[in-house]
Amino acid sequence: MKYHIIQLGCQMNISDGERVQKTLDKMGFEETEVEEEASLLGVIACSVRQKGIDKVYSRISKWNKWKKKKNLLTFVSGCVLPAGKENFLKTFDLVLKMSDLPELPDMISQYGIVSPAGMQSLDAGFKDLELSNKKSVNPAGFKLTTLDPDKEKISKVVKNENIEDFWSITPKYSSGFEAFIPIQNGCDKFCTYCAVPYTRGREVSRPSSEILKELKRLVDNNYKSITLLGQNVNSYGLDKKGEEVNFSDLLEKIGKYGDESGKDFWVYFTSPHPRDMNDDVLEVISKYKCLAKQIHIPVQSGDDEVLKNMNRKHSMEKYRQIIHSIWRILPTATIFTDIIVGFTGETDEQFENTKKIMGELKYNMAYIAQYSPRPGAVSSKWEDTVSKEVKKNRFHELTEELVKYSYDYNKNMIGRTFKVLVRGRDRNKEYLSALTEGKIIIRFKSDDDSLIGQYVKVKVESAVPFSTEGILLK
Repeated sequence: MKYHIIQLGCQMNISDGERVQKTLDKMGFEETEVEEEASLLGVIACSVRQKGIDKVYSRISKWNKWKKKKNLLTFVSGCVLPAGKENFLKTFDLVLKMSDLPELPDMISQYGIVSPAGMQSLDAGFKDLELSNKKSVNPAGFKLTTLDPDKEKISKVVKNENIEDFWSITPKYSSGFEAFIPIQNGCDKFCTYCAVPYTRGREVSRPSSEILKELKRLVDNNYKSITLLGQNVNSYGLDKKGEEVNFSDLLEKIGKYGDESGKDFWVYFTSPHPRDMNDDVLEVISKYKCLAKQIHIPVQSGDDEVLKNMNRKHSMEKYRQIIHSIWRILPTATIFTDIIVGFTGETDEQFENTKKIMGELKYNMAYIAQYSPRPGAVSSKWEDTVSKEVKKNRFHELTEELVKYSYDYNKNMIGRTFKVLVRGRDRNKEYLSALTEGKIIIRFKSDDDSLIGQYVKVKVESAVPFSTEGILLK
């Protein structure tokens, strides 16, 4: 029996999906890239934008039509708003919080689907099964739950119950050299445009001992790029004061291990919140070779009044201080950001302030989004005063600014040699595509696929916005 999973949204959802895959593999299901071959179909949903939810409804509509011709079981998890959950319960067979993933095997069997593993011994209990040709995962106790929407109380902010059981599942990593490690789940910031506190709940920090254990296992298996994930990574440990280290201490432990291991790898994190970002994190990064010199620090808007309306709880003065600290402490670091254009009430003058910030700080990369109200988020109750046309124009204006500064930076790379991690084939199959430590794309001609997943040195010979081209050095 085969399964197929659609993963939507951010890196956190991708990481979550890897644990879903491992759970299904453990049951004896076989992954397939072809939807039509699967008898178990799932979606890891994203509620950040309406486009993501539209994709979920499009998929389930198609799958439910298939049920007229074949036996299928469908499920949805990931970032799902309470209102969305009620709707999904009407269309999907199973709806579960990601923290309830350890219960998925029981949910599937209770629905009447006997998995290949279950056929070996229906009474043995999932944690007691031993499957041939499968790597073991940490056993977890499963308990039955019902999915009756009339009986289930849906709170506005979901609870993170069982999240540590979820973290104990070893992922089925989608790459042999790049991996994500979740270090926390949920968010306490309640930005007015954001649905995350209502889909993932309040912040919960993963035990640092488990984070370090997973990281060491990856490094031992020669992983080269590891990203620590959280909605607000630099508030790590604040929910467990006195019981757990803070974020800079966690990075210190990782940095020391990197030096002791003798292994060559880069550790990234995403994303920090300006409100909690201090020099101590940057000072730790500067001390250790394995802590990558690349900072993703969302600004969202360059205008203080818009930031206030967004409930970001930081000023542009505070944000500028952070950027100047990065330039001072990590002079070689690249800087990425997130920006929302067309937020409710954003005036032309306020947008111009964001354009000025782009010119002042000259980001290497910015992920620019046109604002769309999300049900459940505070701003969804406000009138969306900026037209789609204006949002689109602002998006293009800001992108043009970003192109200029990205190109300027990349041109300065010409003639220099960089250590890069080769990630795979470029769209032009004559080339391999790689990333610098600062996540700048460098492509180079090569027919040697054995270089994928390895560090090599490349001399940059030409540049365009967002990428460069060079020659492989022997």
